[in-house]
Amino acid sequence: MYKVDEKDEVVKLDEVPQSSVGAPTPVLVSDEGKVILAYHLENRPDDWDGTTIRVIRPTSEEPVAIVEFKGCYAHMFGPPNDEAFSGHPLASRGLKPYGAYEVVNSSWIRQLERMNSVHERHEPERFWERRHLIFSFHDSVFECVADGFEIEKDFGSMVGIVPRMVEKLWTR
Repeated sequence: MYKVDEKDEVVKLDEVPQSSVGAPTPVLVSDEGKVILAYHLENRPDDWDGTTIRVIRPTSEEPVAIVEFKGCYAHMFGPPNDEAFSGHPLASRGLKPYGAYEVVNSSWIRQLERMNSVHERHEPERFWERRHLIFSFHDSVFECVADGFEIEKDFGSMVGIVPRMVEKLWTR
């Protein structure tokens, strides 16, 4: 994990489809330069009164977002969950569970640039073009430093989506 300083600024990405707040069941497929993330979208019936629950499984057919991160330089996936979210180093800057964000002036990107500066052909400007992106879910957080991302909406089960994710991984 990186350590933030006074420069890190969290910006909500309103154009990213809302993940399910109950069971997004995010899945990752990656190689050294691309990451594909899929998650269930919020799919609450209009007439839902809050007295019942729907159990979502990997085989459940639901609306899904498939996010392709291009030029992915680094990524991490794991804690905190929504109950321990205040422990994330960017929580005090506006990062919240169940959303998508970009960190402007990212400490993580600056740390990666410094780490790479020992390379004889180091080009610091390449790092400043990258984006620190965060997708926060119910039980986990996905963060990456990438050149950008594209989102596709679909409908299906995670079991059925994973083969498509693998295909996207090796399609340049």
